[in-house]
Amino acid sequence: MFEKITAFIFLVFAISIINVSAQSYSINNFKTYEQSIPGTEVSFKMIAVPAGSFIMGSPENKKGHQPDEGPATEVKLSAFWIEEHEVTYDEYVLFLDEGRDTGPLPDGVTRPSPPYIDFTLGMGKAGGFPANSMTQYGALMYCKWLYNKTGIFYRLPTEAEWEYACRAGSEKSYSFGDDEKELKDYGWYAGNSDNKYYKIKLLKPNAWGLYDMYGNVAEWTLDQYKKNYFDTIKKNNTDPFIQATTKYPITLKGGHFRDEAKDLRSASRLASSRKWNARDPQIPKSKWWIADAPFVGFRIVRPLRQPPAKEVDEFFNRTLNLD
Repeated sequence: MFEKITAFIFLVFAISIINVSAQSYSINNFKTYEQSIPGTEVSFKMIAVPAGSFIMGSPENKKGHQPDEGPATEVKLSAFWIEEHEVTYDEYVLFLDEGRDTGPLPDGVTRPSPPYIDFTLGMGKAGGFPANSMTQYGALMYCKWLYNKTGIFYRLPTEAEWEYACRAGSEKSYSFGDDEKELKDYGWYAGNSDNKYYKIKLLKPNAWGLYDMYGNVAEWTLDQYKKNYFDTIKKNNTDPFIQATTKYPITLKGGHFRDEAKDLRSASRLASSRKWNARDPQIPKSKWWIADAPFVGFRIVRPLRQPPAKEVDEFFNRTLNLD
């Protein structure tokens, strides 16, 4: 019973409210905004996503349906912001480079290990290409670093938040409909990518102004991957979240540039694998980088309301210390 109560408290916290030291928002001025990274010329846009409900997953009779996508379930979500595009190298490299010559960063943020190979494989870096090949740990540490830079709590989206934002009000296979022929206008995948990722915002956004939700790089979520995800959340379908307790598998969404069209559907789910780091020559293997997953990236969210500093610290302690 104690574990269930603790998990519930953490769930409420993880989806919750604004840091008392950060800029205060209310539902009355909830709107899209531009976030600058202090001390740099880099900024990114956070799209306001209203609270609402949607049918998550896919029905059995839907083309491309997989067993782990159902039963399709109505889910209710609180309002949040989500980054307009995937986190770029221009953003992520600020985190990688800060403190490179000065040791550990302040406020409990660990200095990233330098990449031991060119994870971009020549596909592109500066100028708007998505950051790639980081572990979920690396993505979460970026969020922690960004919190210390801005005073605002950013994190990875839950699986439900990601799909809600991706669908943008649509119950079709994709936000634009069911016709795979239109996918080339919205996402980079096996049918049009030439086996590489591309700069952000080259294709069409969804109805809520979000780019590259389909393809390019698959995106980390906060949730532990469970084949029976929908059975797990059906008793509590408001802001559902399955806290990760192990490093593998974690759920990724959106598909990537090597995937077929069916794997980019809004309902599609991808489980991370230890095999993605099989060629890492280091002992122990890097907790920051994935040697065999150039197709992995992320985008960030910000809850409408977020917890005070102590609870933010508890959040990162829980999510960053997985076995």
